[in-house]
Parts: sequence; C-alpha cells; structure tokens
Amino acid sequence: MRVLIVDDEERFAEGLRNGLEAEGFAVDVALDGTDGLWRAREHAYDAIVLDIMLPGLNGYRVCAALRAEGNWTPILMLTAKEGEWDEVEGLDTGADDYLTKPFSYAVLLARLRALLRREPRERPAALTAGDLRLDPAAKEVSRGGVRVGLTARELALLEFLLRRRGETVSKREILAHVWDDAFEGDPNIVEVYVRHLRNKLDRPFGRASIETVRGCGYRLAPDGG
Repeated sequence: MRVLIVDDEERFAEGLRNGLEAEGFAVDVALDGTDGLWRAREHAYDAIVLDIMLPGLNGYRVCAALRAEGNWTPILMLTAKEGEWDEVEGLDTGADDYLTKPFSYAVLLARLRALLRREPRERPAALTAGDLRLDPAAKEVSRGGVRVGLTARELALLEFLLRRRGETVSKREILAHVWDDAFEGDPNIVEVYVRHLRNKLDRPFGRASIETVRGCGYRLAPDGG
C-alpha cells in the first residue's frame, strides 16, 4: 500500500521509508508540513505517518486542513512530545492514532495495518477472493489451502489487486501504489509482475483470476477466478 511520511528529521524519515519499503509498501517522504499537505492533496495515499513538530505547518494544522477538505486518509501521528493533552489534541484534530517517539517498529507496522483495516472501504485482516487468500501481516499467500511463495513486490501487487478486487485498476494506479511516483523504469514492469502472479497463482491451479481489461488495466475477479 502507498504511505506518506511527513517528518522533518531526514535520517529518521529515510530509515522509516527503507523499513516500510522492505515490507512491500510504496513510500513518499515530505520534510515539512507544507510539502506534506500538498502531497496529501495531490496523491491518493492509503495512510499518512505525520509528525507534529514540523516546519511550515505543524502536524495538527496539516491534519485539520485535510479533514476540513473531506480527506479521510488514515493518519498516524508521530511525536517526541509526551503528555496526554498532546495526544488529545492530535486525536481531536482528526488523527486516527498516535505514537510517541521512540517507538517499536513492530508496533508501528501493526498500527498501520490496523489503520488500513479501518478505512471506509473494508480492510479485513486477511484478504480473500474465492480460495485465494493473503495475510498481509504474516506475508502468507495460499490458493485452495496450498501455500504459494511470492517475492515482496509480488505480495505488494497482489495485496493492491485484492483490496480493489472487482474493480479495474490502471497501470498508472498500480505503479503509484506498488512502486511510487519516483519510479523511472519501464512501466511495462507491471505486465511482468502480473505475469509472475498468473504463473504462480492461476495457471498451476487452472484459474484465471487476474483479467486484462483492454485499454484500461487489470481486474482481479471477486470470486478468485
């Protein structure tokens, strides 16, 4: 899934980006509140990790502006500040969760997964389409109860398709959520990874769950094909 990190501590932000990308997320970073607000307005994110103490606009103001505009992307606030009133202000401004630095990276991941499940669109712990099942937390995929091994990028692509099952998604949407806007390679990489998923999840089981919608993109059948 695609995440925006807004934090002015560049080393911390880059470290968090690297960790999340290793988990299969596509990650963008903004180093001040003004840029963070612009990115959140211009791009579709699945979650935002937002520091409070930021140059330009602080995290409270960024969060309040997004909520006032009807942007309900889940927001996890990060701060070095302690005290219950900071937490109260962050949550009352519209944040969905709050984490004080220093924090456990495992806890951050678990809270991000929880936020994804709480989006207006259904976000169950395990994603299914017929007998195709993906557990994002455990990074386990099975078809008809048979475990299937996927790479991190294949897992990310499958997760995106499962979360949008039944919908036609364009190659551009896939690149934005599974890779990121900074990707400068051949956009046909999407076709390569779709073929990988078909070879691992469909053909060995006599299925055809990932459909090509000519001129539009791809669609994962709700019933798993």
